[in-house]
Amino acid sequence: MTRGEAVLAVASREIGYHEGPGKHNKYGEWFGLDRVPWCMEFDQWCYHEAEFDLPFKTASCGELLRWYQANQPECITDRSVRGCIVIFNFPNTKYSTDHTGLFVKREGDYITTIDGNTSGGNNSNGGWVQQRTRKLSYANPTYIVPRGLEEEIVKRYNTVAEIEKELPWAVATINKLVISGALQGSGVGLDLSYDMIRLLVINDRAGAYA
Repeated sequence: MTRGEAVLAVASREIGYHEGPGKHNKYGEWFGLDRVPWCMEFDQWCYHEAEFDLPFKTASCGELLRWYQANQPECITDRSVRGCIVIFNFPNTKYSTDHTGLFVKREGDYITTIDGNTSGGNNSNGGWVQQRTRKLSYANPTYIVPRGLEEEIVKRYNTVAEIEKELPWAVATINKLVISGALQGSGVGLDLSYDMIRLLVINDRAGAYA
């Protein structure tokens, strides 16, 4: 199991947890700063429980992002890895770092995360641990891939144009699958790795998609 998968395994077990009166919660109690918005404390706790403590301990999304910008900027990337930290920037708020969660998957124009202190009625201070799916244009995600997860980064191809430029031998197969609806995203937001594309082409040449 990779470190990212270990973090997600911890987070998944917490789905359904709800804070107590006055926002008391076990993540804030562990962190030493209880009864405050605790989405980042949840992330920190999950990494700790997976025996992969983050290098900077903070309860603030903004502070964590600024620490990485100043100290390990290479960890801020547009290539998401399962279990990495997602910083959200929701529209029409006074903050640019509104909330955080742990990356699960991306499908087309949508991103799925496991978040602490969220709910359907309040994205960033809802009191629950939940798995949430949001539109990318609403979430405006920034990915932080802590050192130790970087070896898990795999090149992803998100558009037909990218595939045409770097893997021209795969374009016919990908276009066929996009047109048929087998691949979501209408040519963008595909989120395919090289190995996935190679397997699709092999299957296509074997007649699987005739």
